[in-house]
Amino acid sequence: MKKFIVIDGLDGCGKDTQVNLLAEVYKNQGRDVTIRSHPCSDNKFGRKSKQALLKTGKINHLKATIYFGLDAVRSVHMFYYNKDTDVLIFSRYTMAVAYLPNVINVIVYKIVSIILPKSDCMFFLDVTPEESLRRIKSRNEEEEMFENIDALREARSKTGKVTYEWNVIPADDPAEIVSSKIVAKCLESEN
Repeated sequence: MKKFIVIDGLDGCGKDTQVNLLAEVYKNQGRDVTIRSHPCSDNKFGRKSKQALLKTGKINHLKATIYFGLDAVRSVHMFYYNKDTDVLIFSRYTMAVAYLPNVINVIVYKIVSIILPKSDCMFFLDVTPEESLRRIKSRNEEEEMFENIDALREARSKTGKVTYEWNVIPADDPAEIVSSKIVAKCLESEN
């Protein structure tokens, strides 16, 4: 794998939009781009994580987290260590720990950040919970267990404890402004 990029953040922060904009930049350079948007629908871990996210309760919370982690590890195994992978972009990666209970989330993040690969192109899109919820509601999709104002506020407050190695980008801004910051950092890191 030659280039590893991660775009993460709260639901509704624009992760998939930014992943697609960034992928176009690399494709226009003639690069081969692989995108993994977790939870992925191409494997049982991703599908089970998504199923659990659409339900409520502590058991489903635990299932969603475990299956999400297995899905991300599967993607790392299949693509990060593949020498034929040119540009690998993950949408959603380790920030899912923000949805875990306090104290546990920081411990799990520290463990995960030791085990899983990192990059100087890891972006956390910092959106206000109010903007996040507005965007979620505009999608007209079935809402997941964490897609409510209280859960978004709590998750955002927790992310501050674990984004110290990330490039934090204000994501209430228009998509083009956010994209320009991400592209600039990614291209700078190639020099």
